[in-house]
Amino acid sequence: QLQPVESGGGLVQTGGSLRLSCVTSGRAFSSAAMGWFRQAPGKEREFVAGISWSGGSTEYADSVKGRFTISRDNDKNTAFLQMNSLKSEDTAVYYCAAGWSYKRSTGDYAFWGQGTQVTVSS
Repeated sequence: QLQPVESGGGLVQTGGSLRLSCVTSGRAFSSAAMGWFRQAPGKEREFVAGISWSGGSTEYADSVKGRFTISRDNDKNTAFLQMNSLKSEDTAVYYCAAGWSYKRSTGDYAFWGQGTQVTVSS
């Protein structure tokens, strides 16, 4: 059983940066793939980034490629999402998830956090 807990969200101006953290309880963290998803009001939850258990493989949504970086520290049971050059369209609740594939489908992830709000103001 894994339980992700996100933090680091907040209000930032266009062009600014935020770093989200996801501390995940459970001994299987170092074997699990981790992903970040987001959901804006009135929209479906969408994939943002995923990382393999070792950190050696990553995947990004086209909309964030080159601006966001996913990483992990297995010694600290923590995954990160560094978000740079933020745009108003990045405003959403960001969710961390743990699973057995770092791919794009919500179905690849079995354990979800409660989410953290990111608001980008222009």
